[in-house]
Amino acid sequence: MVTVAERKRQSNVVGGRPARRVVKLSASEDAALSLAAVEQGVTVPRLLKESALAVSAGETATDRRRVLTALNVLTGQLARVGNNLNQIARGLNTDGELHGDVRGSLDELRGVLRDVDEVIETLALDRGAP
Repeated sequence: MVTVAERKRQSNVVGGRPARRVVKLSASEDAALSLAAVEQGVTVPRLLKESALAVSAGETATDRRRVLTALNVLTGQLARVGNNLNQIARGLNTDGELHGDVRGSLDELRGVLRDVDEVIETLALDRGAP
């Protein structure tokens, strides 16, 4: 699984964040939130805010998980194609001969790129982008 380097805290905004909410939790709720925040690599306040705003925007945790799974599959496919192309290039640089299936690797790469385009298009449609 590929992890994206992301800030644990939110970026600063002009004017700060003057609004404040207080949430009362049981010890077990607090522990569960803390664990979820650690697993996602964010602070508890950020987890609460992003979770609440994602649902109100029509995005559920299931939707997000589906998209991340699709992107992880595509990342793996791209890595395999890249590895094939590197092996082919190494063979060309070593003895000037093609080793492996260049056409097949390029066809696979084109297919993966089409899949990437489809996932991106789906993301744009899911979020109401033009």
